Amino acid sequence: MTPHVGISAYGEPARWGPWDRPAALVPMSYPEAVAAAGGVPVVLPPLPGIEEAISRLDALMLPGGGDIDPAAYGADPHPLTERVYPARDRAERALLAAARDAGIPVLAICRGLQIVNVSSGGTLRQHLPDEVGHHDHDSPAGTYGSHPVRIAADSLLGRILGPPEPGGEIHAAVPTSHHQAIGRLGQGLVATAWADDGTIEAVEPDPAVTGGPGFLLAVQWHPEAGDDPRLFRALIAAARRRAASGNRAAAEPLDSRA
Repeated sequence: MTPHVGISAYGEPARWGPWDRPAALVPMSYPEAVAAAGGVPVVLPPLPGIEEAISRLDALMLPGGGDIDPAAYGADPHPLTERVYPARDRAERALLAAARDAGIPVLAICRGLQIVNVSSGGTLRQHLPDEVGHHDHDSPAGTYGSHPVRIAADSLLGRILGPPEPGGEIHAAVPTSHHQAIGRLGQGLVATAWADDGTIEAVEPDPAVTGGPGFLLAVQWHPEAGDDPRLFRALIAAARRRAASGNRAAAEPLDSRA
C-alpha cells in the first residue's frame, strides 16, 4: 500500500517565465521527502472546501510558510508579522479538523505547528528575538540555521527519534528558520521538545486528554531541510498501519524505527 499524503500549498505571488501570477505552490523539499519515505505527495491548494479531499487521503502534512493572521488568536499584528494570507489559514485549519475527525496521521512543520496550536486555542509569540534576545531560531533570508533541541523521551517524537542517551534524555540539532513560536499552549496539547531558551519546539496530543493513541506530530523546525528522514518515514508507516487495519489507534508508531 502506497499512502497518498496531502500537502497543503502556499497561495502566494510567484514568477515563472514571463508570468507573474498568484500560484498554489509547495517547495519541492516537502513532496521529495514524502516520496523518499514511500508516499505519493498530493498538493492541496488553499481553496474553500479543500478539506473534502481528506476522505481520499491517507495522511496530511502542514508545511512552513508565512505568518498566521494574529486575529485568529485574538492579537494585534506585530510590526514584523508578515506574509499573512487568511485564506490559507482557513484552508489549513479546515484540513486539520477534517484529518483529526477522520483519524488520519498528521505531520505539521514550522507554520504547521503554529496552525495546530492556534486551532487548539493557543497563541503565538509574534517575534521571538524581542523576547529571547537572540536570532538563533531564524537565519538569513533563503537559508536555514541550526540549533539544539531537547526531546521528551516518553513522547511519540521521542520514540521516533530515540533511543534516549545516557541520563534518559534525547538531544538533536535541527534545521531552523522561524521568527514566531508558541505562546500559550493550546488545549489538549503537550509540549515534547524545547530549545535551550525554553521555546517550545514540538507538540502532540496529550493522551490524558485525547484518551487514546493516534499520530499527530508538530515540530517547529524543518526536517525536510535536513538529512534525517525518520519523521517522514514514521508518517508513512502510520498511514500504512491505519489503512491496513481501518483503526485509528493503529496510526501510532510501534517503536523508534517506525
